[in-house]
Amino acid sequence: MLASLQVILSDKKYPVHFIGEPASAFGELLIELKNAGQKCALVTDEAMAAAMPAAVRAVFSSVPQLVLPPGEKTKSLESLGRVLDFLAAQRLDRGGILWVLGGGVIGDLGGFAAASYLRGIEFVQVPTTLLAMVDSSIGGKTGINLAAGKNLVGAFHHPRTVFIATEFLRTLPPREFAAGMGEVIKYGLLGDAALFSQLEKSPLTLASAELPSIIRRCCEMKAAIVRADERETAKAGGRALLNLGHTFAHAIEQVTGYGTYLHGEAVGVGLVAAARLSQKLGYLALAEVARVEKIVAAHALPVRLREALAVSVLLESMQHDKKVRAGQLRFVVLKQLGEAATQADVPIALVEAVWRELGAA
Repeated sequence: MLASLQVILSDKKYPVHFIGEPASAFGELLIELKNAGQKCALVTDEAMAAAMPAAVRAVFSSVPQLVLPPGEKTKSLESLGRVLDFLAAQRLDRGGILWVLGGGVIGDLGGFAAASYLRGIEFVQVPTTLLAMVDSSIGGKTGINLAAGKNLVGAFHHPRTVFIATEFLRTLPPREFAAGMGEVIKYGLLGDAALFSQLEKSPLTLASAELPSIIRRCCEMKAAIVRADERETAKAGGRALLNLGHTFAHAIEQVTGYGTYLHGEAVGVGLVAAARLSQKLGYLALAEVARVEKIVAAHALPVRLREALAVSVLLESMQHDKKVRAGQLRFVVLKQLGEAATQADVPIALVEAVWRELGAA
């Protein structure tokens, strides 16, 4: 059993528990909340509801549940309304607790609903995908997508507790596990060269003995970055570094309608794009770009666009990125493998060239 870690903020802290038997851990907390008179509700998606271990299902049998369609399109205003109406129908008061059980989509949506309902209630985050475990479940970023762009509406609202149980990863299709590796590789590239080298030598799989410790390492990195720059206000670096590859990835997702690529798949292409851009800016050698492409491909992620997309449309989508400041788009670039930085003075011609190299037209 791995030791828990604390996400420490300026005004609060919360634990991330790495657990072996989720039903037991959930049951203990549910009893504690019931004894304190705090009513609970659960939001999850259809895929998780169908794959939920029997013991976990039994623990939540008396908890009101809302089951939503899976997929990125669920991160919408319509779904947000459904969750809020559900909470109101269950008559949760300000002492109520929303359990959010699922991947990044459900986590972001459920967390935003908790932030909005009665101007904020507590929620328990239970990530069930690799991507959510290492990234979106920690840090308090919640939100939904708009047609104009990814995650353009949301709030900073941290969970009461995060439970991470690798048992849930057994419910994932191989494609979903691979998508999570996009975020794991990102952590190696932006701040842990040893992790990057480890993944190069031996691609991570569900059967890898080191999987739990790597998940915890990613969580440690995320917690440290969030502690230093909780609301992404640093003028340079800071929490924005976690968006390595994401300016490209979000454009891919938005232009293709949030359905063609899983988020982690778009991140895979985005990491290659960030490496290519870094090479054009003089930071990386071509051999290092090749290493990035190789490790992304070794984890069953795309390194190029699956079909040609218009460069002009991709560039327009990038202008809606949250890292735009004073009309200027900031990129996360690699000074070297294992060290990232933010940069604003990037010639658009170089960005366009990267898109074309990745298959845009």
